[in-house]
Amino acid sequence: METQTMQATNSKLKEFFVDQLKDIYWAEKKLVKALPKLQEAATTPELKNAFGNHCHQTYTHIDRLQQVFGMINEKADTSKCPAMAGIIDEGENIIDDTENGTAQRDAGLIFAGQKAEHYEIATYGGLVTLAKTMGYNDAAEVLGQTLAEEKEADILLTQIAENNVNYQASREPRG
Repeated sequence: METQTMQATNSKLKEFFVDQLKDIYWAEKKLVKALPKLQEAATTPELKNAFGNHCHQTYTHIDRLQQVFGMINEKADTSKCPAMAGIIDEGENIIDDTENGTAQRDAGLIFAGQKAEHYEIATYGGLVTLAKTMGYNDAAEVLGQTLAEEKEADILLTQIAENNVNYQASREPRG
């Protein structure tokens, strides 16, 4: 087993794994700047709190990624993530295109937040699997913690939408 792990650490798979780590590292750093904007734009206290709490959690995700880079003997570095850049741009467009203080805006912000969460869930899920394949079990465990938190954040956004925001938005008259 040790021989397989040694081979995997100098493989095309490891190269891909590191590229994906750089991608999500960039995405998390970008999100930590975007989440306060979403929090400020949100209307309902529940959604404001969700974005604020997830912003604090994202700092932990950044720290964990730095840990993972160290675990695999790689320098922590970023590579622009076009997917997250697009999702964040879309979130900013939602703010620009909706009226302040409306449930419609909150519904749109939840939509944007969930797109980000789903991207992160897919990425972290894949990274956990690759880490296990290459024998980086400690890294897989650290990445798995973040994966679980991203799933929780997604569930919370769904609950906020279903419990009040979507219904309120459906009751707002068109402008």
